[in-house]
Amino acid sequence: MSFKIINEDITKLDVDAIVNAANTSLKMGGGVCGAIFMAAGIDDLQAECNSLAPIKTSQAVITDGYDLRAKYIIHTAGPIFDKSNREESKILLEDAYINSLNLAKKNNLKSIAFPLISAGIYGYPKNEAFNTARDTINDFLISNEMEVYLTIVDKELLSKGKTKCN
Repeated sequence: MSFKIINEDITKLDVDAIVNAANTSLKMGGGVCGAIFMAAGIDDLQAECNSLAPIKTSQAVITDGYDLRAKYIIHTAGPIFDKSNREESKILLEDAYINSLNLAKKNNLKSIAFPLISAGIYGYPKNEAFNTARDTINDFLISNEMEVYLTIVDKELLSKGKTKCN
């Protein structure tokens, strides 16, 4: 079991799979999603995504990694944060991580890197998104062997993670 919180470009990591914080239509978006599409090769990745779309919130699907160092991309649609229903948002966010990890396990992958799902344009508060990611990944690793990375760009969250996870 290995869980590391890092501040690196997810598109440059040498892992079996990186996770794309996707939209349910699996269309190229902005932020991390756009960076992944551009690094992988937009046309080929979009064509494969079109064959898998649409997906439900928290569902995970896998595609080739194309021009990335990672062999695969696992696409999961995190929830749009609903402050009037925090518990449902949290459950959906946990499921996005769990479904991605289980899909990696099903495909015999040994290493996976996540961005902080739903913490960008989907409006999930970064501290809550971070805590959910950390706790869900740690719970999974209690009974599963996998090398997991959580890529964080926020310096405050990065220092919080280093004191609690490493």
